[in-house]
Amino acid sequence: MERQPSSSSDEEDDGAALIDAKTPPLHRPATVFEVGAPLSGRIRRRFGFGIKCLLAACVPLLLALLIYFSADLRHLLKGASAARLGSALEDGQMREAELRALFLLRNQRLGLLRLWNRTSAAAYPRSGGSATAPLSNSTSNSSQVGKPVDRRTIEWNPKKDKFLFAICLSGQMSNHLICLQKHMFFAALLGRMLVMPSPKFDYQYDLVIDIEHINKCFGRKVVISFEEFSEMKKNKMQIDRFICYMASPPCFVDEEHAKRLKALGLTLAKLEPAWPEDAKLTLHKKRMVDDVTNKFSCADEVLAVGDLFYANVEEEWVMQPGGPLAHKCETVIQPSRLIVLTAQRFAQTFLGSNYVALHFRRHGFLKFCNAKDESCFFPVPQAAECILRVVEKANAPVIYLSTDAAESETNLLQSLVVLNDKAIPLVKRPDHTSAEKWDALLYRNHLGGDNQSMLVNTENTLAIIFGSLCMNTGDNFSYSPPPPKVDAMLDKTICAMASVFIGSSGSTFTDDIFRLRKDWGSASICDENLCHGEQPNYIAEKE
Repeated sequence: MERQPSSSSDEEDDGAALIDAKTPPLHRPATVFEVGAPLSGRIRRRFGFGIKCLLAACVPLLLALLIYFSADLRHLLKGASAARLGSALEDGQMREAELRALFLLRNQRLGLLRLWNRTSAAAYPRSGGSATAPLSNSTSNSSQVGKPVDRRTIEWNPKKDKFLFAICLSGQMSNHLICLQKHMFFAALLGRMLVMPSPKFDYQYDLVIDIEHINKCFGRKVVISFEEFSEMKKNKMQIDRFICYMASPPCFVDEEHAKRLKALGLTLAKLEPAWPEDAKLTLHKKRMVDDVTNKFSCADEVLAVGDLFYANVEEEWVMQPGGPLAHKCETVIQPSRLIVLTAQRFAQTFLGSNYVALHFRRHGFLKFCNAKDESCFFPVPQAAECILRVVEKANAPVIYLSTDAAESETNLLQSLVVLNDKAIPLVKRPDHTSAEKWDALLYRNHLGGDNQSMLVNTENTLAIIFGSLCMNTGDNFSYSPPPPKVDAMLDKTICAMASVFIGSSGSTFTDDIFRLRKDWGSASICDENLCHGEQPNYIAEKE
């Protein structure tokens, strides 16, 4: 909603001029003096005495005239005052009419936006394979971005006896999901079925993403779990060929990771880099589809290519809305049904249909951002100004805050996010309580709370490798998997459903939200990274 501009001195001068122009002209009544005819006779008879009488008669007349004109002047002043008061009242009524007209125009515009959104939804119908529909952007001024009509895609028709074994090791959950997307692309190019990582080696993906949904999207079996693969191969599980996309370290698999893979019952082939010369490069070289098919095509039954998070193959094609593969869904990798329903219930409880979502990444981000050519870590007051600009465009009454920031930072941010003398609430997910039922589905299915104990006490020897917890006691090796990132995926889903999203530049968590929003059709023209196009107004010196 557009704000009514405040009155300026120019406007007040214009208003005064209008009041003067509108004052009706006042007509003064003419005064007529009549002198009777007998006066001349008396003057002739008594000339001397008549002059005195005339003077005596004129003095009271002059006094009467003075009294008359003074009364007429008071009447004139009263009339002018009344005219000014009437004009002021009339001007106030005109201003009220203008405000009413603006209100009606705003309602008409919102009605047109609702009609446009319904038309867009009809033009891009949601397929039955999708698990969710984003919340309606019924009152936002930021319209949604249409999905491309023609996508460049390839078919994924895997051979039943050819497998690509997924290995994802870099970073946290969002990095691993990007790695899985690229594995799916490689599997389609090579005509192989994708084997998901074991939950004993990686995240338990079936708790956070809908794996069965992936197969439904393609109408065939393209992805299998590690358990299915294990059952299929019985006690003869092996990776027949290990061709590494990443040259250094080869496949991103070090000795500890190799030991963990062997602990799953796998026999590993020798690691061989596809491009050994890449080990000397500081930047990852861009590759084309032909490079992949020429280097990784082989007759071996089970192939592994190592971590693909940093793989740069046809980047624009791979990252297009909907992805590079032909399928019948809006998106292939998406949150599980339980997480989607919980996100919808949270929005219905706390947010409503029109809200801005903010991913405010802070923990460990200061050093990361300041190491870049253009820092992406903004002081809280500057961040608040950037947020307010987006909120004003979106006309949203509330902000969903997904953050790892300390309470001191979020409290300051809340105190600064004020628009038109009204604070815009920053809403975070509250801790679980039995009094609230929006998250009951997760706890009913034992998915609530990521802070569960997950350590295995094995002679108290603890090593942290790539964010996973491992215990190494010589020949006896045991592994405790990272906890399911249900809370993080729930945050991601709530952000993906928002009317408008503000992300953190350089964060893969933000990147995955942008992907979901594009695929779901919830992306807005107002979506942007925090303070996009700006530099922090203060940057600390480097160490």
